[in-house]
Amino acid sequence: MPTLSTLNVGLPQDVPWQGRTVHTGVWKHPVEGPRMARRTNIDGDGQGDLGGHGGEYRAVLVYQLDSYRYWQEVLGRDDFAPGQFGENFTVDGLPDDEVCIGDRYRIGEAVFEVTQPRVTCYRVGLRLGEPQMPALLVAHHRPGFYLRVVEEGEVQAGDEIVKLASGPERMTVAEIDALLYLHDHPRPQLERALRIPALSPGWRTSMQALLDQAEGDHAGAGNPGLSGVAGSPPPAWSGFRPLQVVGVDAESREVVSLRLAATDRSPLPTAQPGQFLTVRLRPDPDGPPVIRSYSLSGSPGDPEYRISVKREPHGVAGAYVHTHVRAGDSIDVAAPRGTFTLHDGDAPVLLLSAGVGVTPVLAMLHELAAEHSDREVWWLHGARNGAEHPFARESRTLLDALPRAHGYVTYSQPAPEDRPGIDYQSAGRLSVDLLDRLGVPRTADAYLCGPSAFMEGLVPALAEFGIDPARTHTELFGAGAALTPGIAAGATRAPHPPPGPPGTGPTVSFARSGLAVRWDDDHATLLELAEACDVPTRWSCRTGICHTCESGLLSGTVAYSPEPVEPAGAGNLLICCSRPEDDVVLDL
Repeated sequence: MPTLSTLNVGLPQDVPWQGRTVHTGVWKHPVEGPRMARRTNIDGDGQGDLGGHGGEYRAVLVYQLDSYRYWQEVLGRDDFAPGQFGENFTVDGLPDDEVCIGDRYRIGEAVFEVTQPRVTCYRVGLRLGEPQMPALLVAHHRPGFYLRVVEEGEVQAGDEIVKLASGPERMTVAEIDALLYLHDHPRPQLERALRIPALSPGWRTSMQALLDQAEGDHAGAGNPGLSGVAGSPPPAWSGFRPLQVVGVDAESREVVSLRLAATDRSPLPTAQPGQFLTVRLRPDPDGPPVIRSYSLSGSPGDPEYRISVKREPHGVAGAYVHTHVRAGDSIDVAAPRGTFTLHDGDAPVLLLSAGVGVTPVLAMLHELAAEHSDREVWWLHGARNGAEHPFARESRTLLDALPRAHGYVTYSQPAPEDRPGIDYQSAGRLSVDLLDRLGVPRTADAYLCGPSAFMEGLVPALAEFGIDPARTHTELFGAGAALTPGIAAGATRAPHPPPGPPGTGPTVSFARSGLAVRWDDDHATLLELAEACDVPTRWSCRTGICHTCESGLLSGTVAYSPEPVEPAGAGNLLICCSRPEDDVVLDL
């Protein structure tokens, strides 16, 4: 009969790592005597990163003695000790290829249910001194698994593990781990996984995303169960191609639109409403190019593209566009990209924007009008005044074409010539209180774009208002928020060249951060280079497994070491395990 070999606990601690401090609970050690297993933890235990570990569905981590013996042989080590894989229960028995999601066990006085495999992150490699360990756990089908505490009670080393019930569908831990992380995602298996009530919410969301992909035509789109930038169709072309400016139109005092066409006037590939273009400009013919991304603002079905550019006080690209770009000029453009796109369905649509953040949601409004959609559409926009309100007439015309549309505009500093009730509905800024007064439905799919302060205030407020966060979609102007799990926060610095002499390798351009530097082989990966430049990054495993670091590869090619377990989507890359082979432009 399986037994609980050791019971391991440990509170989070600060650990030095690569010049930084990691707050982690991965250091677990055996304890004597009984401990209470509670809904979210075992007495005396804790997790440093509750975003990836802990909580009701990840209360207890299990790893097997047999896997310890396996890794001793594979890695040629004899220094392992119980708890070293970060587990609470070191067990004799319960192999990953036999235990199923939903199985229930009694251990001591407590009852537990299997909810998901371990989510591998860099900290298990940190604890073991084996950086590749997250990838090895998945590739060798030995992840370990989490338990939910169904009935609280005391447990202790030596307790027998008594199976009380088998999970429906009989999907093993190893099977469902491979279904998410490896390259094969058969639809019948995904459907089986979603029929298991015990499967944790996070894994359920991932399985649903993979199933949605399987039901469509998204070859080469990557793994949406792991990455938010996966799931879109591959870019229509690789790298940059020249497009001709066929029109320059003033939209407001500070915003102009560029209409772009193929040089042979053939129709351009259709973009999805909400996507963006990345352009390569050369304000100084003898200097390095300036790379910027701008949302498409026109109708997705147009044979031309339209981007709209605001002149910022110290913006090099915006100033160049406003003062130098004219009809007939040629601009290098990367294909439309982005996952901030309008979703199909019957739910109401809430389009929220401020300033030039109107551009991607305007493309969505164009799409809804072109489809003669009968969805309820709420258009809420904030501007400073009429002179700085781009697309005012255009958006009103589109709203008039929709049978169930509602428009509301606020001006924070209306000018004397601005007409209340005509140009704008109220003075002030957009707020959730306004949504409540207008009767905006809480079942809406919400799409937000605007300055950072606007986004930071409204996104959490929408959740408090009652809109499901899963239905709230956002687009940012610049670099996205960093995700560095467990790393102690430090002072925020603007992106900059790395310390030391300039590199001599290919040029690496971080498009959203407005930085271009030469590669230096002192950096093992593009992730390490980005970190040295203080470019915001998102990562977790650092070994090509979790795809948290997946980003857009706008141009150029990279080499991987190690090779990812599953490739990134077409036109994307994993920065945690790649190096540039030539000049690259990254959507970071």
